[in-house]
Amino acid sequence: MTPRWITALALALCLGLAACVGTSPEPTVYTLAPVAGAPGGGVPAGDASAPRTIELRRVGLAGYLDRPEIVRTENDNRLAVSDADRWGEPLDDMIGRVLTEDLGRRLPGSTVIAEAGAISTDTDAIVEVEIRRFDADPDGTAVVLAQLSARASRDRAAQAIRTVRFTVRPAGPGAGALVAALSTGLGQLADTAAAMLRALPASPRAG
Repeated sequence: MTPRWITALALALCLGLAACVGTSPEPTVYTLAPVAGAPGGGVPAGDASAPRTIELRRVGLAGYLDRPEIVRTENDNRLAVSDADRWGEPLDDMIGRVLTEDLGRRLPGSTVIAEAGAISTDTDAIVEVEIRRFDADPDGTAVVLAQLSARASRDRAAQAIRTVRFTVRPAGPGAGALVAALSTGLGQLADTAAAMLRALPASPRAG
């Protein structure tokens, strides 16, 4: 027969484990936010150089970012992931949603729609984005590294491709400040995309 003290100890351990599991804190959930930019980089609303309708294709995302947790880089070979800080929706969907709004703010004379959205229509220009980094360096600096393409819908030869890297120092420690800095970096990516779109040849439908 098992000694009574062993049974009591096992029961205490089970109860302690259950208590720990039951009191685990809920993760904090974060979302990116659109940021203000000079509309059209200073170009007035309705400027003819901006395509009238723009489609943002579904955002490509590096595999290591395709997770609910917010990622930080510890060194060249190691990532830090915490269950305590999570994104509120799939990151590629969130980036696409916020980038669509960021572009709309910068090109107020244009209509910007997302391929992943519920609305579809013929468009004059297409934007494609491949996110390669969207995390923090070991020193805490937010990094947005992406390949960006802007092209006319009806002329694949009229295409511009750029690789861009933006760094933003968070206003303070913690995941909230990092997410705000990543939002700023995404806004800077939108600034570049808006300039690339305005540089495209005028759409045949214009005028």
